[in-house]
Amino acid sequence: MTNALGRGVILLGIGVLLLAMLALFFGARQVYPLRHREIIVSEAEAYDLDPLFVAAIIREESRFRTHAVSSQGAIGLMQLLPSTAKWVADSRGDDPLLDDQLLDPAVNVRLGCWYFAYLLDAFDGETALALAAYNSGIGRVKSWIQAGIWEGRLADLDAIPTQETREFVARVLNSYHVYQWLYPEFGQRRPDPVMIEGINREVREPGE
Repeated sequence: MTNALGRGVILLGIGVLLLAMLALFFGARQVYPLRHREIIVSEAEAYDLDPLFVAAIIREESRFRTHAVSSQGAIGLMQLLPSTAKWVADSRGDDPLLDDQLLDPAVNVRLGCWYFAYLLDAFDGETALALAAYNSGIGRVKSWIQAGIWEGRLADLDAIPTQETREFVARVLNSYHVYQWLYPEFGQRRPDPVMIEGINREVREPGE
């Protein structure tokens, strides 16, 4: 009788622990959501990006708010400046882009994925450098490299001279690892894409 009661208590304890772990897991998915999943997966894979890496960028840029507008005027899920988005659209051969179109998740993520893939190609697949350029601009990151301020190593993130960019790179990379844990159905993929055919290897600032 005592042994049976003891086993029952143990099983109950295990059940409570499992329920707590499930609550933690699904609660974390609320904090690290994957909204617009079909769009993110489709557009990310079109440029050989990991959808979870794109989701991490979106989380840190807009918290998945489609109508987010920053104080600098960046718009939508991936927080694209209209000037950058129009340059991307022109580079892709798209029709002229209107600012309001950036509020459309499909348009915003499509242009954002192209642009991030362009940055990765420009910086030879170095994720940290591409993220820094996404936040601060290609020209500024190139100037840091040329001045020997920061070479793009993850171990030297503290060397990034701009606090906003330093924190942005760290937050996206941390979020990416969380997304890998929360969404194992995507498997373990590298965040870096292969180089994209048709992208000019010359590194240019949007608008040049």
